[in-house]
Amino acid sequence: MTLTDRRYYTEAHRQFRDALAHFVREEIMPQVEAWEEAGEFPRELYRKAAGVGLLGIGFPEEYGGTPADVFYHLVALEELTRAGSGGLVASLLSHGIGAPPILHFGSEALKRRVLPEILAGKKISALAITEPSGGSDVAGLLTSARLEGGEYVVNGSKMFITSGMRADYYTVAVRTGSRGAAGVSLLLIERDRPGFTRSPLKKMGWWTSDTAALYFDDVRVPAANLIGAEGQGFKAIMFNFNMERLTMSAIACGFARVCLEDALAWARERRTFGEPLIERQVIRHKLVDMQMRIETARALLEDLAWRMQQGERPVAQLAMLKNYATQTMQFCADQAVQILGGAGFMRGTRPERIYREVKVMMIGGGAEEIMKDLAARQLGW
Repeated sequence: MTLTDRRYYTEAHRQFRDALAHFVREEIMPQVEAWEEAGEFPRELYRKAAGVGLLGIGFPEEYGGTPADVFYHLVALEELTRAGSGGLVASLLSHGIGAPPILHFGSEALKRRVLPEILAGKKISALAITEPSGGSDVAGLLTSARLEGGEYVVNGSKMFITSGMRADYYTVAVRTGSRGAAGVSLLLIERDRPGFTRSPLKKMGWWTSDTAALYFDDVRVPAANLIGAEGQGFKAIMFNFNMERLTMSAIACGFARVCLEDALAWARERRTFGEPLIERQVIRHKLVDMQMRIETARALLEDLAWRMQQGERPVAQLAMLKNYATQTMQFCADQAVQILGGAGFMRGTRPERIYREVKVMMIGGGAEEIMKDLAARQLGW
């Protein structure tokens, strides 16, 4: 059973799923292995994704988006994860973390200038918060921006930035004030600004996602590029995190399901000592354990999506969901590789790729340890 078969979904959701399933099957699946080996995918894929309504989900029509509830996001992620490439999902949807602060906090002029091109797949958006000195401690960031006349002068660096090399617009967290959260602001910085340089980073997984370190050396940015008011950046970042953690949980559930599907198919086809592998009780138990965890994670995912749709902000539960969903992905990837045996260790299988990408899911968007501490504080412990 897929997410889109359940009670939270309408016929419109199912039609959208069918369109995306065709897109993934025709435009991504035949090429994804070559893109993995090349370490990138064609920029044209953004335009194609925009053409099927993928990039505009949840954004207002006046900027080229498609108003949609939270469950459209879950449908989209379920279909995209079928390709078994976390890097592709991360980079193709990097606007999902880079553009919302512009939408919710930016000036009308800024929104009209950048959002239509991003949602049409003509420009790429990235979010730049993490620094070499730390990631989860957003209030302690060091990149500075001082106002000189009508421009901010930015100095500092960012690390592990998704779409970091080829993005056109960067939503950058900077320090415009004193130490702590109250001194954090957000700036939109264009790729071609003098003094702004980038260097690519090689990774264990997410090969198709270009990940980079960013460097700002007296980069001058118009004051009009300030997203919201000075000192409002921390609020915007925290607002963004709730949806990011729900999204990452949905991706983790999708990849866990892919691992189960491939392990089940292999167990049915592979014969050992004259019988299909699935006839072995120990294998059936492994598959049931995978299904059990996936169903549990999905139930929590859908419940929290519904609560967010009602306007709630269940921060503690989202933190716990992210941990449980990524742990489920880790468990299912491990079991799938074990069931596939030597084939699971070979490049070119979805479980092998997902196995390498588990840790970035458990670290990105808030490390597991940080999520537990956040949940405890939110619960008043």
